[in-house]
Amino acid sequence: MAHGSQRRIARRTGLAATLGFAAVLLSGCSIDNAVLRFGWPSGVTPQAEMMRELWTWSVVAALVMGVLVWGLTFWTVAFHRKKKDSPDFPRQTAYNVPLELLYTAVPFVIIAVLFYFTVVVQNFVNDKEHGQAEVVVDVTAYQWNWKFGYRTIDMQDGTPSYDGEDLETPQVIAAGQEADEQEEDYGPIHGTAKRDLSYLQYNKIETVGSSEEIPVLVLPTNRRIEFVLNSSDVIHSFWVPEFLFKRDVLPNPIENHSDNSFQISEIEREGAFVGRCAEMCGTYHAMMNFEVRAVSPERFAEYIELRKPVEDGGEGLSNAEALAAIGEEPVSITTVPFETRREVQTAIPFRAEN
Repeated sequence: MAHGSQRRIARRTGLAATLGFAAVLLSGCSIDNAVLRFGWPSGVTPQAEMMRELWTWSVVAALVMGVLVWGLTFWTVAFHRKKKDSPDFPRQTAYNVPLELLYTAVPFVIIAVLFYFTVVVQNFVNDKEHGQAEVVVDVTAYQWNWKFGYRTIDMQDGTPSYDGEDLETPQVIAAGQEADEQEEDYGPIHGTAKRDLSYLQYNKIETVGSSEEIPVLVLPTNRRIEFVLNSSDVIHSFWVPEFLFKRDVLPNPIENHSDNSFQISEIEREGAFVGRCAEMCGTYHAMMNFEVRAVSPERFAEYIELRKPVEDGGEGLSNAEALAAIGEEPVSITTVPFETRREVQTAIPFRAEN
């Protein structure tokens, strides 16, 4: 009688656990809720959505296996312990070949499935449609802030293409650096000077951060965007939690044989998203923030026209002025400036912003 009661309790416990997991799995079809994200931010790009789903289902699978192992452990302790008044041990299952094959094969199957879905998601996240990005942004990191510039823009909706690359500033800077060098200063990369910054990109429309102002990078929704990353000093990291995982920003990335660009298919909704440096880069690393401001393609096209230099047919407005003109907050709304005494190091010779 006691054994029958124990079996019924075990069956009911197993049924309750199964129903509970079924409810979790069924509610996980949409996945985008605070509980099933398990700490992952709610993404605003297709790449971020795929990574979040991989994270959610991986955690759910781990919890299922954990509960199964815990259940078997407690079941064994409760129902297969040595009887108090019996000299005999419980029935042993050692050398049960089918059972041993089962719990050896199952982990390999689990690893293979997780590996497959990880590769699928990774390939999608790292995929780049070369030449297809409608907006190409140059990102320059330095201790301890950011510079953003628009290299090319082609909204493919009748808006003329815009080539924002500045070819004059690098030549002027290179000439000045060469004139300032008083002694030989050869670096480890093909003998180039240690202070050589010729690999950096300069643009006609640039937004430069400072201790008084958080740089706001304005981007359009529903457009493929490419980011080209460079550092003027140490290794930094470009990280917008709602976009993707962090991307290292290296000095002289081409000569260091590293891929310094990535793409996102689109930003799915308008809004303001805080960005950070996620690589320990020095004293004021924690204060190295920026903001991404996603606006509609129409307002983005208007913003670019306002930012263009006068000689290119634009109005030459500053970033804050152009944001205010399209009905946006002119300064960051997700983070605030920090006093980082950046004047102690001039990492990159910037022009004054228009």
